[in-house]
Amino acid sequence: MPKLSRRESLHALAVAGLCSSAGLHWPTPALAQAASPSDLKDEDIFQFALNLEYMEAEYYLRATTGKGIDAADLGSDPGSVKGGRKVSFQDKAIGEFADELAENELAHVRFYRKTLGSQAVDRPAIDFEAGFAAVAKAAGLPDFDPFANDMNFLLGGMLFEDVGVTGYAGAAPLLQKKEFVEAAAAILAVEAYHMGMARSQLYQMGDKAQKAANAVSVARDKLDGPADKDQGIERNGKANFVPATPDGMVFRRTPQEVLRIVYLTDKAGVDSGGFYPKGMNGTLKST
Repeated sequence: MPKLSRRESLHALAVAGLCSSAGLHWPTPALAQAASPSDLKDEDIFQFALNLEYMEAEYYLRATTGKGIDAADLGSDPGSVKGGRKVSFQDKAIGEFADELAENELAHVRFYRKTLGSQAVDRPAIDFEAGFAAVAKAAGLPDFDPFANDMNFLLGGMLFEDVGVTGYAGAAPLLQKKEFVEAAAAILAVEAYHMGMARSQLYQMGDKAQKAANAVSVARDKLDGPADKDQGIERNGKANFVPATPDGMVFRRTPQEVLRIVYLTDKAGVDSGGFYPKGMNGTLKST
């Protein structure tokens, strides 16, 4: 059998659901024949990441300032954003944490736009209202509003941060340029700091927050495929701040698995939905 390109392997794996938390496995000959013939470029992966960073930055900026990303950082033809408003934080520390999150995610958007240059994709259309409504329904959280209070804000952030960490871990082995690998690793570390803080804060809020966070985790894991790549913040009656494999490593998700979560679908071949009503911009946009 001829050697597959990286994109061929990635596409076939996503369709078959053969990804495991330990890494990627080789597809069967039948799946290889159905795969795309072109190679995946580092820029394709960074464009994919930029789409996610746009969403995270919009979420945190709207929660902390009441408005989103400035026009100068959106591209020439950005999509619209539906939903989001300033949160009335009751806990001073959580409010300051939120400000730091917003600064970090906006910095990530600017980094990717600077690095990609003319290849930087515009902000895609983002729908927080439909996205969170669907997540709430799947997780059994009636009338969930992520901008209503401190706990809900952290739950909404956890939805993105956990997925971002696993997405960066899954994409990093696909990068070829040393400087791109270094950048992805550095951003992954920041996203992991975010995730750990949000999960620990939620755990300390008590039973209601713990159950809600675990429900979000279960809902995500049902979307991304058959492998177990998610963990709640409470397991066996104890705190679980760090979701990890038995080897103490971060879970890995392929771009297609990430797309299933943010598009809120468990089906292959979907190119829009959920938080991205018109899909992501760039090469990597289909589950």
